[in-house]
Amino acid sequence: MESLEQTGKDLERLEAHLKTLLEQCRQLKEENLSLQNRQEALVAERAALVARNDEARSKVEAMIHRLKALEQT
Repeated sequence: MESLEQTGKDLERLEAHLKTLLEQCRQLKEENLSLQNRQEALVAERAALVARNDEARSKVEAMIHRLKALEQT
């Protein structure tokens, strides 16, 4: 009879452990999705900043060329 009781207790502990693992798995999936979304947002933000930087660089280069042209006249 003790063996049956021990088996029951072992199964209860295993069930509790499995529930804990399933909850951790759910939390990790949720966190992973959140991190993926954040990464996508950061990549898009970086692309926008790079484009703005390129635009600013082009404007500065154009101003420099105009200034050099004015110096030569």
